[in-house]
Amino acid sequence: MKIETHTINDIRIAEIVSDELVIKTAEDGLDLLGNLYYQDFDRIILPAKNITPEFFDLKNGMAGEILQKFSTYRVRLAIVGDFTPYSGKSLRDFIYESNKNRQINFVGSTSEAIQALSSL
Repeated sequence: MKIETHTINDIRIAEIVSDELVIKTAEDGLDLLGNLYYQDFDRIILPAKNITPEFFDLKNGMAGEILQKFSTYRVRLAIVGDFTPYSGKSLRDFIYESNKNRQINFVGSTSEAIQALSSL
């Protein structure tokens, strides 16, 4: 895993770059949060391809557990990807509601993620 740093208007954003799954379990999500928070990042871009598909099955609670930690520590997260393969109404509603509050964003591109996370 590599971390690319984007600095926009004195705001540091960590972009995760990896060819492997970074989050396979809720603990992995918490570890990622802790490691980046320790490196003084409070905004993170994470490609959906680096998250286990189980994350997008809301019934198992993994997404809620991970995203609650990000919210608790006030670390903003943008998950980048194509979410159309996950066709459930619950997930679509979850993405819609998440995007409204700006803490957690589901976006289609890295440039959208940078734009969402660089706003105050």
